[in-house]
Amino acid sequence: MTQTVLITGGSRGIGRATARLLGAHGWSVGVNYAQNLEAAEETVAEVERAGGRALPVAGDVANEADVLAMFDAVARQFGRLDALVNNAGIVAPSMPLADMDLARLTRMFNVNVLGAYLCAREAARRMSTDRGGAGGVIVNVSSAAARLGSPNEYVDYAGSKGAVDTMTLGLAKELGPRGVRVNAVRPGLIDTEIHASGGKPERAAQLGAATPLGRPGRADEVAQTIVWLLSDAASYVTGALLDVAGGR
Repeated sequence: MTQTVLITGGSRGIGRATARLLGAHGWSVGVNYAQNLEAAEETVAEVERAGGRALPVAGDVANEADVLAMFDAVARQFGRLDALVNNAGIVAPSMPLADMDLARLTRMFNVNVLGAYLCAREAARRMSTDRGGAGGVIVNVSSAAARLGSPNEYVDYAGSKGAVDTMTLGLAKELGPRGVRVNAVRPGLIDTEIHASGGKPERAAQLGAATPLGRPGRADEVAQTIVWLLSDAASYVTGALLDVAGGR
């Protein structure tokens, strides 16, 4: 039977690479996006070319009504939900914490923490066997920043990903007896558009050269790890925080 996944922030970067790879494995994919429908439709087309089915799903993960509507749309279209890739996240221009205003901090934590919790909560409600679900898998997309701290750049972003790590550990223990595995990947310097949104489009290439592997990572390399965690090959893996960071 075809499996179904909702990928938040699925229209670009790691989300898109994961959607495309799952399409090649025959999955049905809900591609969540916040504003850029064109990018989401490009992802949908890539999934379908790879052999899967896909649906663009609009929604701001920091808005509870949007989150409920996203999950409902995927269930209506594909009839089931087997997995969540909790990937949506933002970064802001690099600066010390002392220079960050309240608006920036509020948006960062609303999207990266509250949004991740809301989506995980909804997946738990729908997939837990004690609530009528058939079980499933949640993969949270954290960051190596959670253990590095990102001083003078993004300590707010790093802190938000630390919260995702903690949620992963606790939720894995809550949901393991209820048929749901919960893990996180912690990407390092991955060559995606997120660095440009933080004002440093060349950041991954510049800093990636100093990693033990001598280069930045690619979105598809993170996607491979996510897809493994979603698969039966990882059937005894839960509560894991997997670094995909080139040794950084």
